Amino acid sequence: MVKMQTAVGWHVEMEFEEDHHRTRAAALLRLPDGNEVRAHGYASRHPADSDQPRVGEEVAGARALNEMAMKLLTKAHDEIDSASGRASYPLTH
Repeated sequence: MVKMQTAVGWHVEMEFEEDHHRTRAAALLRLPDGNEVRAHGYASRHPADSDQPRVGEEVAGARALNEMAMKLLTKAHDEIDSASGRASYPLTH
């Protein structure tokens, strides 16, 4: 059995700003190559919904992480193209 070793770890920093009806999430990932990937997500609470800040954070945070995932896929796609010298298929999953 081959034991896998962890070569690198990533830590995403997430900050939230909230007012009475909106939550904003800002995500930051510092990559080992020196690049930073930043993304934002937003959530709005309907006036008829109960005040549950945690839910707003989860929705806004998920949207920020989704945006970050798409940015990372684009970055990886661009690096594949650059290294290979040809156009590759878009990475979607």
